[in-house]
Amino acid sequence: MLLTTTLLLAALPTPPLPAAEDPPIQVYILAGQSNMEGKARISVLEHQITDPKTAPRFAHLHNDGKWIERDDVTIDFLDRRGPLTVGYGSPDRIGPELEFGHVVGDHHEAPVLIIKVAWGGRSLWRDFRSPSAGLPGKDVLADLLARAQKKRPDATPAEIQNSFGATYRAMLAEIDATLKDLPAMFPDAEDRGHELAGFVWFQGWNDMIDERATAEYADNMAHFIRDVRGALKAPELPFVIGQFGVGGLTAAHPKHLRFKAAQAAPTALPEFQGNVALVKTDAHWDTEAQAVFDKGWKENLDAWNRVGSDRPYHYLGSPRTMCGIGGAFGKAVLQLKAPTAPRSAK
Repeated sequence: MLLTTTLLLAALPTPPLPAAEDPPIQVYILAGQSNMEGKARISVLEHQITDPKTAPRFAHLHNDGKWIERDDVTIDFLDRRGPLTVGYGSPDRIGPELEFGHVVGDHHEAPVLIIKVAWGGRSLWRDFRSPSAGLPGKDVLADLLARAQKKRPDATPAEIQNSFGATYRAMLAEIDATLKDLPAMFPDAEDRGHELAGFVWFQGWNDMIDERATAEYADNMAHFIRDVRGALKAPELPFVIGQFGVGGLTAAHPKHLRFKAAQAAPTALPEFQGNVALVKTDAHWDTEAQAVFDKGWKENLDAWNRVGSDRPYHYLGSPRTMCGIGGAFGKAVLQLKAPTAPRSAK
């Protein structure tokens, strides 16, 4: 009987192991002003993927000159949405999102969603000012009202007050709307769920040129980080600050140096240790593009169109710079995250 029972048990099929749950969709938020939008022309990148000096740097972005579209990384940038590829900067341009998406996409087994919320000409002092920073003093508000009324006599105190934080609120509304639309982007979204995996901030010019805004920047940045985490219900959300880097490593303008110090200051706060990182974007400045710009880009247009496409405050519109910064953002946010299963080697 024992032998018979053993044989019968051996003949029964082995029950399947419980299926492993699919990992949640990894959501990254990229926010800021014009340099997060991205000002590097695709036409310059089209040259650089064929130039022997730069082609190896961009080989992963195309297949025989045709831009790769990643089916595992989706990007949503205000009125545009689709698989990650070129063209998600300002029109016909790229920004940090391109290389950022490749870095985080290569890391995760789960699908990745990048929500990019960026508008040019915005300040942290006013437009992105978050609730816990409060409003400026009454004298500042009165001065702003007087200035506004010189241009438009019917301007009101309420309008001035409501302008503070208007872009912050628009940013949160955009993030919320996109997250609510996850089922339209990912058919299995309800089964998978999603994880807010990181927030990258790249902004600064408008605060750098205003001494008052620079003086408040460190405090306003700390408030912003706390408020974003609170609003998104993600108290440990990995947060990366892209430090101002116009002019590169050798830039020594006093305003630039003061502002860079203000951006770095929040990372020293005890509450942000291990969950907020600073990326020095000056390390990715394109010195070749700078050399052509300094000679006179109009007088050297052929050379310029191979390396740059915008003014210094837009990092010369250099694809090398934008991709260098984006890659650094991706590596920094992954270092802040709790260990997760990396993508299998291919």
